[in-house]
Amino acid sequence: MADEAYLLDNQDPDAGTRLGALSDIFDPWTFDHLDRLGIEPGWRAWEVGAGGSSVVRWLADRVGADGHVLATDIDVSWAKAAAAPTIEVRRHDVGLEPPPGTFDLVHARLVLVHVPERDAALRSMVAAVAPGGWLLVEDADPALQPLSCLDPTTDAEELANRIRMGFRALLAERGVDLAYGRTLARRLRDAGLVDVGAEAFIALRHPASTSLELATIRMIRDQLVDHSIATDTDIDRHIANVVSGRLDLAQPPLVSAWGRRPG
Repeated sequence: MADEAYLLDNQDPDAGTRLGALSDIFDPWTFDHLDRLGIEPGWRAWEVGAGGSSVVRWLADRVGADGHVLATDIDVSWAKAAAAPTIEVRRHDVGLEPPPGTFDLVHARLVLVHVPERDAALRSMVAAVAPGGWLLVEDADPALQPLSCLDPTTDAEELANRIRMGFRALLAERGVDLAYGRTLARRLRDAGLVDVGAEAFIALRHPASTSLELATIRMIRDQLVDHSIATDTDIDRHIANVVSGRLDLAQPPLVSAWGRRPG
């Protein structure tokens, strides 16, 4: 996504590092859930808010030469790296524009919490699922677990948690729903989908959490200072603590919810 209200702009110089770290942390979890839905050669798939290209490439590999993958976002600069004959990359605002067709599989990860028109976006995604097809929505729920260090016993860990809490406050200020993930299963049932299920994953001291934290802090540093969440000295100290490897950095839960359109 790329929008003035979006705190983590995909045009930022550190955006590529951040997207890569998110892929390293969450791709195995996402791919396992997509596999469980029984994705097959020949399927049509829509990757909503594609961001990076790793999920798009994985989907293209699974649907094969007879399938089709549509990757959409309001900023497609990173998704374009997934160019292939069976992949179409298109600019599309899921919260404001009608669904771009019908699909056997619709998937979105870490998208809806950031979309102001998230209810309309979810309705659009549901409408795009063909009879018998699947919708898999994965979104964070930072309100369930808002800490960076789950067992804070040092000043460094307390500082990390203070900065993380400030980051959450900045997100909420921009309309991010910090408790959205837990609502996904209910929302899919209310939308008329069946065989609905949900699971949550929390990454604890994942190797990619260091690069994710450093990229995120660089992207929001000015906002942290401007909102008196942390001083430049605090931020420099936190960065040094992260680089040292002494922090057991945790991520908020990623809730994955799925449902099938009857028929």
